[in-house]
Amino acid sequence: MWVKDKPCAAQKHCGISEVQLLCLPDKLLVVTVATKETDGFRRFLRSAKHFNYTVKVLGRGQKWKGGDYMSAPGGGQKVKLLKAALEKMKDKEKIILFIDSYDVVFASGPKELLKKFQQARHKVVFSSETLIWPDRHLEDKYPHVREGNRFLGSGGFIGYLPNIKEMVTGWDGENHESDQLFFTKLYINPEKRKAVNMTIDSKCRLFQNLHGALDEVVLKFEDGRVRARNVLYDTLPVIIHGNGPTKRLYSFFVALQESEYPLVVIGIFIQQPTPFVTVFFERLLKLRYPKNRLKLFIYNQEPHHEQQVSSFLHDYGNLYQDVKFIGPEEEMDSATSRNVGFDMCRQDKDCEYFFNLDIEVVLKNEDTLKIVVEQNLPIVAPMITRVGRLWSNFWGALSAEGYYARSEDYVDIVQGRRLGVWNVPYVSSVFLVKGSLLRSELSEHDLFTSDVLDPDMAFCDKVRSKILYLRPCFLIKMYFTFLTPNGVFMYATNMHTFGRILSTENYETQHLHNDLWQIFENTLDWEERYIHENYTRIMKDKLIETPCPDVYWFPIFSDIACNHLVEEMEHFGQWSGGGNKDTRIQGGYENVPTIDIHMNQVGYEKEWHKLLLDYVAPITEKMYPGYYTKAQFDLAFVVRYKPDEQPSLRPHHDASTFTINIALNEVGHDYQGGGCRFLRYNCSIQAPRKGWALMHPGRLTHYHEGLPTTAGVRYIAVSFVDP
Repeated sequence: MWVKDKPCAAQKHCGISEVQLLCLPDKLLVVTVATKETDGFRRFLRSAKHFNYTVKVLGRGQKWKGGDYMSAPGGGQKVKLLKAALEKMKDKEKIILFIDSYDVVFASGPKELLKKFQQARHKVVFSSETLIWPDRHLEDKYPHVREGNRFLGSGGFIGYLPNIKEMVTGWDGENHESDQLFFTKLYINPEKRKAVNMTIDSKCRLFQNLHGALDEVVLKFEDGRVRARNVLYDTLPVIIHGNGPTKRLYSFFVALQESEYPLVVIGIFIQQPTPFVTVFFERLLKLRYPKNRLKLFIYNQEPHHEQQVSSFLHDYGNLYQDVKFIGPEEEMDSATSRNVGFDMCRQDKDCEYFFNLDIEVVLKNEDTLKIVVEQNLPIVAPMITRVGRLWSNFWGALSAEGYYARSEDYVDIVQGRRLGVWNVPYVSSVFLVKGSLLRSELSEHDLFTSDVLDPDMAFCDKVRSKILYLRPCFLIKMYFTFLTPNGVFMYATNMHTFGRILSTENYETQHLHNDLWQIFENTLDWEERYIHENYTRIMKDKLIETPCPDVYWFPIFSDIACNHLVEEMEHFGQWSGGGNKDTRIQGGYENVPTIDIHMNQVGYEKEWHKLLLDYVAPITEKMYPGYYTKAQFDLAFVVRYKPDEQPSLRPHHDASTFTINIALNEVGHDYQGGGCRFLRYNCSIQAPRKGWALMHPGRLTHYHEGLPTTAGVRYIAVSFVDP
């Protein structure tokens, strides 16, 4: 309970007539029933404290016998507790606000509440509903209203102590009987309604029930405050009572000491062919969390990824406290695998968290696991998004049918204009679940199983639909919040940048290194994997060198890109014979032949063109002022030089405006000799750097030759641009 430290600031200026209520806010007492302290109840108390309400809690520590509100009406225990508490109160000027607590928050303070209560001009005011419950046959007996909701909601009412005492005097029902039906029958009886002097808040000026009002309520962010606004009646409710699907914000942090890392089971799920799986495991290794406090559960449904998983487990599996692996041969479906993953944590008394991590998640933040553990929340997801889209791994709201709906602030959250820890109705792909939750409220072994829903939706639906104490509802505090009936909340945090999610659409698996083909679908991931780490510094740090006149040398490919391209070509294996006759090109004759494989032979011409357009053309236009290119090419190919095959290439001009020549392996390590000599300038590059590109004019001025490779095998990638 909190008692205000200061009297009403206006009290000394007030009489005791019209503004009496505003001057005597200490006459207001908030009464609620809470038999168990849930997240929702604690949030309610924070909300009350923030706005300086005085709260009296009934039923603490008692067993709830008031029913579950979902399978049948209930709540009589609340009325019984209220009646007993009121009998001890004697102050006739006392104003009682009786509200639920698991699913209610305050949006404003006592002064506004009392003013609106006074304006209602009745002694008792109930919240209103758009839908009738629990007996629809009573609809005709409800009095009509000129505008607003007709039906009474028992989740909140405010009134003078004597009138509320008179109202509950007639209660003699059992704990499991319906409080809603009891108050409804009072209200629809004209004589009793008049005797108590009761009405309903039909335009939601005091109370906003969210059930059936999804389209009526929006959040308004103004002057640093968040308020729920009923757009149908243009009102700003003081009390928000959730009993319908929505999403709102909630935020608090609990710090953890570095030495107190809890045991976490990380569940990794591979359900379809996915790009950059090797990179996923590299990032997993980089998570800043003690590996001896981690256990791994790895489910791989995709034979295509068996080698990558087995390689990781062989090299690094012993770093973790334990590893459980389920492969394609076990033919386990996705929902069952996730249930089994939860069981691994549920059955381990030392497991404090289960960290769900789908293979398509790109965790760039190496502190992600530590950050979400420090939230100390039952279920929390680090927000990730898909590059260039508004897709994220949480839903901002639910439709009336329980499917995706966009909340008013969803875009601001996804784009980072609003930061916080957001209470949400759905999370997927990457999220943390408390182990204690899996052993209590979520102890069922089939949380992901459903005949009609996908596993992720089935899980979230079951979390939302758990029933323990009061009917399901939603809360809005000074921050706004989504509530599930049993106090099990799901959250998403965007307080940090965590990463993104890959697109698995159009992922080809017929190549050796399929990730090379992801330049269109997952451009950023492709760039991080295959473009040289210094490429973005080329201009800023003046990394472009000029080894010969009008020849420019700059980094473009990573070592991995070079290795993958060489391995891809060798895997394809259809090297040309090095003769003049060449059916692959127009005319069928090559004047200066090489032993090579063309990009179009391996289906890489579109990807190669994008590489030239996005990464080479900007350099070209800087180095050759006034020249603009669309990076068109007729020939782009990988050349192989070997002493016993084709060691060198005779002097020639290229059929291009400019040529790109990228070294794909390392002189001195992979081969000896090699290089390029420009005869007109008597200038040679004899130690080309792996991953660096030589760019030079093709026709007229830069007559050149390939110097002999004396040992090993040399590979280069050549493009004749703008022929």
